[in-house]
Amino acid sequence: MNLRCLLCYLMLIILSSCSRQRNLVYFSDLKGTNEISSQVLEAGEPTILENDVLGITVNSTSPESNILFAPVPGSPTMGGMYEREGYRVNKQGYVKFPVIGQIKLQGLTVGQAQALMESELNKYVKNAIVNIKFMNFKVTVIGEVNHPSTFTVTSEKINLLEALGLAGDMTPYGKRENVLLIREVDGQRRMERVNLNSKDVLSSPYFYLKQNDVIYVEPDKAKSVEVSNNNRLMPLIVAAISAVAVLATTFLNK
Repeated sequence: MNLRCLLCYLMLIILSSCSRQRNLVYFSDLKGTNEISSQVLEAGEPTILENDVLGITVNSTSPESNILFAPVPGSPTMGGMYEREGYRVNKQGYVKFPVIGQIKLQGLTVGQAQALMESELNKYVKNAIVNIKFMNFKVTVIGEVNHPSTFTVTSEKINLLEALGLAGDMTPYGKRENVLLIREVDGQRRMERVNLNSKDVLSSPYFYLKQNDVIYVEPDKAKSVEVSNNNRLMPLIVAAISAVAVLATTFLNK
């Protein structure tokens, strides 16, 4: 009887060692709803970078000028519609625009770029109104999420939680305490780790994303164990232990 209990105990230890409890709750150390409301950072307005593609439209009181600055359609899409072609920022930070020619927009916010272009266009056109938007503001979410993909952001403002929501949230195997953010700054890739189990991420400079950010959710070790070849032997090991327990019990009862 003692041997049977010992074998059963060993089986429980083996089975329990296959998995461990993990904290799947975001901001699990957040106790009060208004605890850190004053510390939450506002999203910084994105600046125009090299290789950005900008949608630029110009309106004025002159119909002839409006025709001159009308967007040129690009290549046709699968649905037969034409996709508007944007203006790409070159390596020197300039955009080539009708009438005014080369104009440097790199490093400016959308508002600053609009004001600069209006100032230049008003030398040739009366009451020019310029509207600029990013056509390539996108973030990529990969790893242990339900729908990894690259997402185009039309509002030009998105945070970590919203990006994970677009990707269908993390799977149970995703490391919420160790999410990797990859960001290009001045031609160099920077990698930062953020802990989504902690409330401190809400006041982190990496909570709000920038264009072309990549979020990688690393899998927990339990996922590696589950998909490994050695783990396929676990049912056989458990069955063998059960058989030994039955045989031992039968032998001792005789």
